[in-house]
Amino acid sequence: MTAVSEKGNWSSGVSVVIPVFNEEDNLEELVSRCLKICDGTEKPFEIILVDDGSTDRSPEKIIEAARLNKGKVIGILLNRNYGQHSALMAGFAESRGEIVVTLDADLQNPPEEIPELLHKMEEGFDVVGSVRTNRADSLFRKASSSMINIAVRKSTGVMMHDYGCMLRAYRRHIVEAMLNCRERITFIPILANTFAGSATEVEVSHEKRCHGDSKYSLWKLINLQFDLLTSMTTFPLRLLSVLGVIISLLGMGFGVFLLLMRLIYGPQWAAEGVFTLFAILFIFIGAQFIGMGLLGEYIGRIHQNVRGNPRYFVDRVVGKGI
Repeated sequence: MTAVSEKGNWSSGVSVVIPVFNEEDNLEELVSRCLKICDGTEKPFEIILVDDGSTDRSPEKIIEAARLNKGKVIGILLNRNYGQHSALMAGFAESRGEIVVTLDADLQNPPEEIPELLHKMEEGFDVVGSVRTNRADSLFRKASSSMINIAVRKSTGVMMHDYGCMLRAYRRHIVEAMLNCRERITFIPILANTFAGSATEVEVSHEKRCHGDSKYSLWKLINLQFDLLTSMTTFPLRLLSVLGVIISLLGMGFGVFLLLMRLIYGPQWAAEGVFTLFAILFIFIGAQFIGMGLLGEYIGRIHQNVRGNPRYFVDRVVGKGI
């Protein structure tokens, strides 16, 4: 079996795009298993490894893999860390396959599941996602992932169950549509579903991480939640308006209550409730700050998009065939 570049038949080709960040211990096994699986599909293919500003020996290993498997393995080296989804966009821009499969480099989602996604794509779907069964993650990761998935389903109305699993397949026109979007902050599974005419999921296995640590800390998960919330819906802004009306009505009602109590019991009663007023005032001020923070998130997104900075900067590309 030869690579796509040698056959030139991109109409049936498969591109496997893998973002890499400090995964030097996994890369050799990752490349070996991906090559074996892609060879077995009997389709022309390319494996695109996107180094997202790694500080270990990942770039050197990507260059070596591209040198040894020219035309089959392509390395894209970004000049610094831009984030997983920006790295995927860089891989999409370089890909040429009719079907583009995304995969994490940590080997928790086995490359051996790729044929299952390709088989499902043959049924005519635009997007095929995956649901991790028997997840080998910590309880915290499972709980946070579950909350994010529920929030996404409620906001988008697309009933996919595992948006956090990067093992997914997209048709070329979906990839092109995503590349044409100029917004800088993107969450690819959600963005793809906005263009997909039909989407489905398959169950895939999940393994423990053998080398390295997860790149998603608590703070990164919180940032991801804010990105998701502000990238897919304006519901928080509408909710703020509703909460503002409710708080205003409560404030007016409480003011009427204080006036009546003052008239009934005299000014001494009102003076003794001053600390209660302070407590309520602090609650309202806190609600205002929450609202300002959410507004700031949206304004920040507008600022980033208006500036028009590129999502990533490619330092060099290695291993491309003719």
